[in-house]
Amino acid sequence: MGQVRAGVPGTRELPELADTEAFGAQLAAVLSAGDLVILDGPLGAGKTALTRGIAAGLGVKGRVSSPTFIIAREHRPGRDDGIGLIHVDAYRVDGLDDLDALDLDTDLADSVVVVEWGEGVAERLVEEYLLVRLRRADDSEVRQASWEWIRNE
Repeated sequence: MGQVRAGVPGTRELPELADTEAFGAQLAAVLSAGDLVILDGPLGAGKTALTRGIAAGLGVKGRVSSPTFIIAREHRPGRDDGIGLIHVDAYRVDGLDDLDALDLDTDLADSVVVVEWGEGVAERLVEEYLLVRLRRADDSEVRQASWEWIRNE
């Protein structure tokens, strides 16, 4: 099993939903304001559960649920010196113009931004981002997570 360390890629098996959330909390420990996390995976792969774990690790306020119909949800820091979380569902985002309308680059100044379905759309917001891929076989609840820090050229 891979250890979560800043800048280091890894893989991990996540047998239960609670493991996915715990993995998210471990990711939060290496994230800072200004970091972008892009989550890739099919429906039911655990993207929102992973985001709940990141939110718990950051200690943000509010219940974390999929922002599918509102596209972006802001979670304020739970303490004065904390980091906020912007949770985005880019499934319904039709390209760069729609993404620009969300002003995520402004939110990056004091928050971690997590974008579900964001691969191919959100990368240009930062010079380096964390890509997390989640996979689950149709006949199993066990998820496979892989992660890597990617630097835009």
